[in-house]
Amino acid sequence: MNHLRVAGGRVLRPDGRVERADVAVDRDEGTIRAVGSPSEVDEALAGEGVETLDATGSLVIPGLVNAHTHVAMTLLRGYADDKPLDPWLREDIWPAEAELTPDDVEAGAELGALEMIRSGTTAFADMYFAMDRVAGVVDRAGLRARLGHGVVTVGKDDADARADVEESLAVAREFDGAADGRIRTAFMPHSLTTVGEEFLREGVAAAREAEVPVHLHANETTDEVDPIVDERGVRPIGYAEDLDALGPDDFFAHGVHVDGSEIDRLAEAGTAVVHCPASNMKLASGMAPVQRLREAGVTVALGTDGAASNNDLDVFDEMRDAAMLGKLAADDASAVPAEAVVEMATAGGADALNLPGGRIEEGAAADLAVVDLDAPHLTPVHDPVSQLAYAARGSDVRHTVCDGQVLMRDREVLTLDAEAVQQRAADAARDLVERVESA
Repeated sequence: MNHLRVAGGRVLRPDGRVERADVAVDRDEGTIRAVGSPSEVDEALAGEGVETLDATGSLVIPGLVNAHTHVAMTLLRGYADDKPLDPWLREDIWPAEAELTPDDVEAGAELGALEMIRSGTTAFADMYFAMDRVAGVVDRAGLRARLGHGVVTVGKDDADARADVEESLAVAREFDGAADGRIRTAFMPHSLTTVGEEFLREGVAAAREAEVPVHLHANETTDEVDPIVDERGVRPIGYAEDLDALGPDDFFAHGVHVDGSEIDRLAEAGTAVVHCPASNMKLASGMAPVQRLREAGVTVALGTDGAASNNDLDVFDEMRDAAMLGKLAADDASAVPAEAVVEMATAGGADALNLPGGRIEEGAAADLAVVDLDAPHLTPVHDPVSQLAYAARGSDVRHTVCDGQVLMRDREVLTLDAEAVQQRAADAARDLVERVESA
């Protein structure tokens, strides 16, 4: 047997309790075998050969889940800042993306994977292009992901639009179950306003037949809501329901401008919402009603969105932003408390993506992060959960484990060559900008 022991730390349990415990991991199965006292874990391991990760002075938490991003956009970090969403997309981002090559996407995805491993993220959802390259990165990096090709049909002729839809469906069929099962897929139309109704209906129907979920941007800005209301007489979530895109395995990004009727529809359908507070603030998209969504029973996860609108992939930052922004949105200092955002970043994310992980308990997926609490900004530790939400940073992560495999030990990433990844991405970003400027 092949086992890993995370020893000497405190463990965040599914009910929010923090207790001193060791964690025994079956690396062959990628699952947690036992959580308990050292003697209890000794008994569970029965003297078998074990590798140990030292968690002394640290908090062992479920691996974080970045439930909505465009990971290769790390190449555009800081490229076009301080603009509203629509002109930012049309004037800067889409022209840059038109120049992307598969090699660029791979370089950006590697950089994003490196950043996420270093900050304790073990699973993510990605909507982008050249997803075969992204899948290869996920496989090499050892992460878990739900991947999909993003579809945009506006501005395209009928043949190109249909080809875009078919590529998303083909990616969903081909890569589901790749990387030893760590990759799952989804049909990913960009949004309800950037994909025509005909193509949405055909794509969603095919996705249902293939039994893959739907992921799209919804209600991110008023510019996405108003045209649907004006043209169709219904709000976006009602339109999604009419398209059969509102189901228990589906998950929508943003949900900033949802009203009470839409919150009820989401809750009734079991469709999750991925809150992206940093991106929403940076693009002045608005404040999502996270407290109301959660009170209604909607599963809410956290996402960074792309690094071009964030500008990082650190889910710890997202927890703090979600808690702060949630209080402003609700005009209530008790809204979206620390334990809620930690749950959103772990179990909520795993549930939204329908991926293993998110909880430290016997039989759960062995997706873990070990957070070093021995730092001035984390001293004193009155409440470890509060520290995670309000004070911890990605750089505080000491070890990262996914599917039972150690991806980072003592802040050294083992599955990727960090120096080579960063250099390749820097070169790719420079060449990309040069092509855009000369186009």
